[in-house]
Amino acid sequence: MEQSEIKAASPAGSPLLKVENLSVSYGHINALKGVSIEVFPGEIVVLIGANGAGKTTLLSTILGITSSTSGSIIFDDHRIDKEPVDRNVRKGVCLVPEGRGVFAGMTVLDNLLLGAHHNLQNKDKHLERVFNWFPILKERKNQVAKTLSGGERQMLSIGRGLMSAPKLILVDEPSIGLAPIVVNDIFNILVMLNKEGYTILLSEQNAYKALKCAHRGYVLETGSVTLAGTSDRLLNDPGVKAAYLGA
Repeated sequence: MEQSEIKAASPAGSPLLKVENLSVSYGHINALKGVSIEVFPGEIVVLIGANGAGKTTLLSTILGITSSTSGSIIFDDHRIDKEPVDRNVRKGVCLVPEGRGVFAGMTVLDNLLLGAHHNLQNKDKHLERVFNWFPILKERKNQVAKTLSGGERQMLSIGRGLMSAPKLILVDEPSIGLAPIVVNDIFNILVMLNKEGYTILLSEQNAYKALKCAHRGYVLETGSVTLAGTSDRLLNDPGVKAAYLGA
């Protein structure tokens, strides 16, 4: 299957997410150093960088898993960098973690219902939508998650996030360990969700695939943003080509 592409959009209005001068330290290690990014409603924005660049730390700090040492995170016009994870999920932020993080010993259905733990009154409506988007999950709803393929587990992880009715989906390294044809399917799913109205912030080492499906991107190197721009600009940037596109 050919990977879907999105043309760059010009951000308008106020950002849904605004990260300003964010720094995070693990002991003596400065994982993030004054990072500033914006994500506007209806965008797919990608964070590009090598392993250890700070992409996962940035996503986990936005959600509230990791504490910042300075800076601010504004989501939907509210400051959230001092809020606990469960409150940020209720506000509309969800994380699809790296490594297809599902509860391996639980069924597909139970994994999905966990995603709706704070919104149980609407669980049936959201479950129907997830099953419409991912028919294979409906077919295997009573199957234990550890018996799914890698691609199916990634779909389950995304589906579980969607059960929380998010305004912003944080997706961390979705292509790791997947066959190329499955990677295309996962990126097509992200494009489809974006067309359904979801805003997505994506971290990804596969820069070419990510930029092909994103509107804009940021390059992270050793905890700092070194370059930002539209996907077309980054795809054609000589430095990005040399470092991340094998050109």
